[in-house]
Amino acid sequence: MISQSFRIDEIDQKIVRLIQQEPNLTHTEIATHVSRSQPTVGMRIRKLEDSGVLQFQAGISMQKIDLYFAKVDILTNKPETIMNIVKSCPFLINAFRTSGDFNLIVLVASFQIEDLDKIINYHIRNNKDVVKVNMEIITDVADEYLIPLNIIYEECCCH
Repeated sequence: MISQSFRIDEIDQKIVRLIQQEPNLTHTEIATHVSRSQPTVGMRIRKLEDSGVLQFQAGISMQKIDLYFAKVDILTNKPETIMNIVKSCPFLINAFRTSGDFNLIVLVASFQIEDLDKIINYHIRNNKDVVKVNMEIITDVADEYLIPLNIIYEECCCH
């Protein structure tokens, strides 16, 4: 599906996979892996970046930082309101619209495990448009996972 809507061929897919596995590879090293010239690889990477398919983002490793993380399933009558709340609180990492019993998933982080509940109470459970909330602590991840985390927690009034 992605290759049809963005016109990504097999070489582009290999390039993206290589960059995901090892972001510091040079264009020359990538060219060797995909049997193409360095200028061709450079043009393909530029095309992928310009189209927004390939993006580079700095982040903090979930495995290496001393934080607690949780996944919060939310059923709300106003998902956009909760999405905007997530944008305003550095403890709330991101929100995802979903199908099923809940219509949002929010990722939350804190230095103290007991603060996870306080943050969710403040922003989510006390919201009149929220019907149901389920929070689960994330205990491990399968692969390296970088989070675009704003670690200036004083910017939020919920702690």
